[in-house]
Amino acid sequence: MSEILINCALRERRIALIENGAMQEIFVERVCASGFVGNVYLGKVVRVLPGMQSAFVDIGLERTAFLHVADVETARLADGTTLPIEKVLHEGKHLMVQVAKDPIGTKGARLTTTISLAGRKLVYLPRDSHIGVSQRIESEERREALRAWVTSLRSPEEKGGYIVRTCAEEEATEEEFLNDMAYLSLLWSEVNKKAQTAKVPALLYKDLSLAQRVLRDMVHQETASIEVDNREVYESLCAFADRFVPSVRERLHLYEGDRPLFELYGVEEEIERALSRRVDLKSGGYLVFDQTEAMTTIDVNTGAFVGKRDFSDTVFKTNLEAAQAIAKQLRLRNLGGIIIVDFIDMQKSEHREAVLAELRRAVSTDRTRMTVSNFTDLGLVAMTRKRTRDSLAHVLCEPCPVCGGRGQIKTARTVCYDIMREIVRLSKQYVDMKEFRIQASQTVVDLLLEEESQALELLQTAVEKPVLLEVESSYNQEQWDVVLA
Repeated sequence: MSEILINCALRERRIALIENGAMQEIFVERVCASGFVGNVYLGKVVRVLPGMQSAFVDIGLERTAFLHVADVETARLADGTTLPIEKVLHEGKHLMVQVAKDPIGTKGARLTTTISLAGRKLVYLPRDSHIGVSQRIESEERREALRAWVTSLRSPEEKGGYIVRTCAEEEATEEEFLNDMAYLSLLWSEVNKKAQTAKVPALLYKDLSLAQRVLRDMVHQETASIEVDNREVYESLCAFADRFVPSVRERLHLYEGDRPLFELYGVEEEIERALSRRVDLKSGGYLVFDQTEAMTTIDVNTGAFVGKRDFSDTVFKTNLEAAQAIAKQLRLRNLGGIIIVDFIDMQKSEHREAVLAELRRAVSTDRTRMTVSNFTDLGLVAMTRKRTRDSLAHVLCEPCPVCGGRGQIKTARTVCYDIMREIVRLSKQYVDMKEFRIQASQTVVDLLLEEESQALELLQTAVEKPVLLEVESSYNQEQWDVVLA
């Protein structure tokens, strides 16, 4: 069984998914930085790049958004090929686009001209007559039945198409499908109406709030309850549920306990652990996560776990536990892109196969699309996880102002020698200077006055000028200046 916890602050909403008493996912939405995925805009092409077969589009955000030719409907031909982007787009062209990926890091939002509007059971494709079924519904018999059912319900006048959502596999009624069709058709007509009079760039449709999307997309038969710790938000979600997802209404509850909701379920501690570089395993082993711009690496270590039998058995058990923990951490941290796992070396092929099978089984419940490769000759496993929004660390943290995100800084002694080399360089360039004044942190100045005092005397002799020291309390250990006087 699972539970959904909705914590509401003045400017922030946090939603935790609890399964079997343990937190599996955390979602954060802030008023100052809410996501854009699903929003529909009327944009203007500001630059076409034939070499990249892409264009930059102004949709009113801080950074221009990115549109690739593969995501331009009018560029796709019946034979499966695409026209060059310069044949279908030009600077100044107005077009309706939808955000497919939020801005991440220094990259702008990713766009598509294939508009889709999501309902409870159906996704509406106003510009495509195709009837599809979610790929997560694996039974071919059930897929065909759902496709035929929706096709029979679609109005003959309707030019758009639909995709049957995963939640319709187990329970869906004709009334729910018809209600979705009517609602989504009305929504599309309102979007079109706005587009006729909007001044470019313009927001034509804003996707539901995070809490509303959770009710629409994440509640299933195994969801026992949805706890909300704010009365106003609770009442608005009840109204939303009554209109769009009535089956969810009875599971919505207002939490009025004295202890904070997230503290009661241990969510705050889980969030802190998810921001840590190291994750301890119950056996005594541990994982080390290193997240970079290009990829995320995960190192598995035995730590204090030595086992009761031979070492290969210890390694195997640690790797099995690590596979389960990695799957959970990927969801919890919302890590995307390329992920490299360095399991502890295993000599037996059956052990490697068992660990790989356990990893694939553990990630199979992830709603985000993933691929898992086999072990490489170096004993590494490469995975890819679709990146649709910033990771938890990028949402809640920022690079350290001292090290700039490197995770380390120069030692005080290294800084001392950097300063000395600079003074020697300056002495040759400015021969008429009377003295040099070093401005640095307390740690660096103390080292120059104590352990490096002899080197400082030799420096003054070499440059034939006095070198004075001055503490700058606002400087970090790597910051310094040499003032000429």
